[in-house]
Amino acid sequence: MATFLLVHGAWHSGRAWDRVVPLLESAGHRVLAPSLTGYGDKAHLLSPEVGLDTHVDDVAGLIEDERLDDVVLVGHSYAGLVISSVANQVPERIAHLVYLDAMVPEDGETAVDVLPVTKQLIDAAVDGWRVPPLPEQPPPLGLFGVTDPDDVAWLRSMLSDQPVRCLQQPVRLDNPAVHAIPRTHIHCVGGRPEGITRRPAPPGARVQELPTGHDCMITMPAELAGLLLETA
Repeated sequence: MATFLLVHGAWHSGRAWDRVVPLLESAGHRVLAPSLTGYGDKAHLLSPEVGLDTHVDDVAGLIEDERLDDVVLVGHSYAGLVISSVANQVPERIAHLVYLDAMVPEDGETAVDVLPVTKQLIDAAVDGWRVPPLPEQPPPLGLFGVTDPDDVAWLRSMLSDQPVRCLQQPVRLDNPAVHAIPRTHIHCVGGRPEGITRRPAPPGARVQELPTGHDCMITMPAELAGLLLETA
C-alpha cells in the first residue's frame, strides 16, 4: 500500500481531486488531498501573509503529524513549487515526486522565474495582494482546461483568490538528498493558454502525457489515476 498526498494548485482546493481519490483508494492505497491555507475549508484563513512558505508548512506538517512514509507526493500546477520545497525538507519521507502539469523550479526560484507571465498577475493583483481566478476562455481552453458546463460550474464553486506572496517567495532545493527521489512529470497536452511555457523534465525523470486540458483530475480522472498508480 502506498500513500498518495495530492496537492492542488493555485485558486483550487482539495476538492479538485474528488474524482481521483476513490480510484486510488479502490486500488488499496491511502490518499490524502488537503486544502492548503486560504482554500476550501481553510478559505477563511486567506490573507496577505499567506505565501509559498505557508503552503510548504501545510504539507510538511501533515506528513509529520500523520507520520507518513513512502509518500507519493503529487503537485498540480503551482504546487510544483510546494512539493519541491517539501521534498527538500523531508526527503526521507518521499518515495516519488509527481509534477502534474506543474511548475518545475530550481533552488531559489519563484513562480515568476519559472513562469514569467505570472508577473502580470502580480501587477494586476486586487488590493495589492490577491489574484482572482483566471477567466474562462473559449474551448478548448475553457476554465483551466475544463469545458463541460456542469464541470465548469463545479470547479467555480471551489475557487478562491491566490495571495501574491505565494508567487514571490523562493523555493528551497539545497538538500542534495532531494535529487535522488524518483520523479514523474505528467504533461497535459490538450491545449495551453498563450504565454504558458513548460520546462523540460530533468534527466532521469519519467515523462507521461494526457490529451486533455490543465485540470486533468477533473477531465480525465481515470486516466490520471492509472498513471499515478504506476508510481506506487
